[in-house]
Amino acid sequence: MNLILLGPPGAGKGTQARRLMEAHGIPQLSTGDMLRAAVAAGTELGKMAKEVMDRGDLVSDEIIVGMIAERIGEPDCANGFILDGFPRSEAQAAALDAMLAESGLALDHVIEMKAVAAALVERIAGRYTCADCGAGYHDRFQTPRVEGVCDDCGGATFERRADDSEATVRSRLAVYHDQTSPLLPYYRAKGVLREIDGMAGIDDVTAQLDAVLAGENQAGRND
Repeated sequence: MNLILLGPPGAGKGTQARRLMEAHGIPQLSTGDMLRAAVAAGTELGKMAKEVMDRGDLVSDEIIVGMIAERIGEPDCANGFILDGFPRSEAQAAALDAMLAESGLALDHVIEMKAVAAALVERIAGRYTCADCGAGYHDRFQTPRVEGVCDDCGGATFERRADDSEATVRSRLAVYHDQTSPLLPYYRAKGVLREIDGMAGIDDVTAQLDAVLAGENQAGRND
């Protein structure tokens, strides 16, 4: 089962990817993690990537696809993978498809978790965590039982990520839209694109994903 999860920041991709990993025994592959691991290990591709990054340039699609090819050949990918953060353009999608075809593989589903931008801004901009234990809270949806006191550890210090400001969130959403827009017709034409409601409750989103993977969500097909 080879999957790509698409969705804007705050749509819940990370939560659903973890559930898929647990339920199906397939790893989530982050291109960022692969780059760091390859550079640290000093592989040939890692050395090439380090040289490019040391110059301040972007790592080429060829190197990234090569790293993905090496990674999916590892034993934990025997049952499939969830790809995170790649592709981000039609050219990258085509390069990925070509590499998979050479390996005798293909994508089973590309799943877009659709979400409303305004709701995502509120969801992300309102979140904060306990500085002591990392417990998560939200200005509107999940406040501590006692104001200013962490439910889990009793800490009184909270923090917000700098990139969770409303302006930053809107900018990240705009970048996601610009990057993802060309991917949707590309994968729709291939008959692998599925759309689910990312604004539903966590368990409902999981149920939608399960239905897609079980082949039951024929109404969600876009081919």
